[in-house]
Amino acid sequence: MGAEFGIPPLAKEMLGEDPPTGRELAARPVGTLQLALFCSSVAVHRALRSVGFGPDQVLGVSFGEIAALTAAGVFTLADGARIACLLARQLACCEGGMTLIGAGEDIARELLRAAGRADLAVACVNGPGETIVSGPLPGLWTLEEQAARRCVPASRLRLPFSSHHPALTGPADAFAAAIGPLAARPARLPVLSAVHGGRYGPGDDLHRGMANCLVRPVRMPPVVRQAASGGRVVFVEAGTGQALTRNIRQILPPGVATAHAPLADAAFPWPPPGTGPAARPSRTTLWSHHDDHPHHATR
Repeated sequence: MGAEFGIPPLAKEMLGEDPPTGRELAARPVGTLQLALFCSSVAVHRALRSVGFGPDQVLGVSFGEIAALTAAGVFTLADGARIACLLARQLACCEGGMTLIGAGEDIARELLRAAGRADLAVACVNGPGETIVSGPLPGLWTLEEQAARRCVPASRLRLPFSSHHPALTGPADAFAAAIGPLAARPARLPVLSAVHGGRYGPGDDLHRGMANCLVRPVRMPPVVRQAASGGRVVFVEAGTGQALTRNIRQILPPGVATAHAPLADAAFPWPPPGTGPAARPSRTTLWSHHDDHPHHATR
């Protein structure tokens, strides 16, 4: 699939003893990083299913919606990979960046008012103590200076683009048009979206839902609580990092949910192959990408 977008084969490198870093992948042809992240997420999902640890529902966060919808059977693996690469082409047109604020949305908005930059927007509310702001680089510098004056942690995400910003309607529309011909089938299990604000329904336009990730904010707390509303739940992060695992632990008390990041946690209790599904709480698998990247610096 990568060849369709000018991306050399990745499997041998990704499965080797010294896989390339996110920074190294980002320096390669457009779409290389996104294709690698998508394939890694789907591989984790399939590995979990193979040992009877498959999910009862999936929750996609931003870029992670592509893998979540693919895991739910809405898109084929090939089309999911195409969607990831097509999104990467649009992200390359989204100038700016994103800054992680180590505080909740209220404090982040206070910093935005102090910065006096109308071109910045709250992009992601990850939890009670973590908010991401998106916009032009000069505005982010001003925001970070205001955060430093107030002793509020702020760090630039190592992402060469902005996202979840209302000014990105052009790239969002172009992305929706590009993926429109790809067939969407009924989901085999519930799919929740942190941008859509909950579970996708039969009448929802999933192509537009993914495109909305470029222009609408992520709001993790309400959708996480919805995912856990049926009782004790185990969240498993099917990605390369553990940002969502950390967010879940901040949003929900331990008695309500537990969260794991298999690729980032060497102590993850993988069930022995062939044991089959055991009696267990409901499980939700999550995908994301923003915080999986290193930060430039913390102010």
